[in-house]
Amino acid sequence: MARFAAIIPARYASTRFPGKPLADLGGKPMVVRVCERALASGAEPVCVATDDARIADTVRKHGFEARMTRAEHASGTERIAEAAVQMGLADEAIVVNVQGDEPLIAPQLIASVASALQANPQASVSTACHPIRDAEEIANPNVVKAVLNQRGEALYFSRAGIPHSRQGEAKALRHVGIYAYRVGFLKRYASLAPSPLEVLEQLEQLRVLWHGFRIAAVIEEAAIPPGVDTPADLQAVLKLLR
Repeated sequence: MARFAAIIPARYASTRFPGKPLADLGGKPMVVRVCERALASGAEPVCVATDDARIADTVRKHGFEARMTRAEHASGTERIAEAAVQMGLADEAIVVNVQGDEPLIAPQLIASVASALQANPQASVSTACHPIRDAEEIANPNVVKAVLNQRGEALYFSRAGIPHSRQGEAKALRHVGIYAYRVGFLKRYASLAPSPLEVLEQLEQLRVLWHGFRIAAVIEEAAIPPGVDTPADLQAVLKLLR
């Protein structure tokens, strides 16, 4: 089993759901639920990277580590990079970015993504995807699709329905927004210029491929539980939690 840290980026500001990390989810703040999932994966340490003292205080009261980071970060990846430097993690260490709005994420998935990176020394990043066979999902631009090579590395990510089947078969891989990084790459990431493809697709991970870095991927056969983007999502997740 890979040794890895888990860092959870959590911002208080949100257009659709302000204060989302602190939303009550069955008696515990959502960000704490995510910390518990990360801890169950075998991650050590588990840390929340935030720009808000209310989130940091809440996380610490529940026994988890929190790091205050700058407010102006453009992405969760940059926020994680700052936290990893603060924590003094070695360049070869593996860090999993566990999204703070995924309170039902499977601990096994977190560990699998870390293991995929450890198993591929040429990769700088790893991620996850799962099979989809629903034609509407494949055509939905909000569902990001991944295409892999024979080594299980990403060739491309797109909002378009790829690969396109000339026979009309509905078959694709849905990308899941969880990433593992080597800390040395995290330190370089912020200096990488955005790629034209990233701007077109509005997919941050395309910057990694554009600059020639490899992304390993694990295929998770089971369906991925929903995350929380809106208050309505919170109620749906609460029902599943119950």
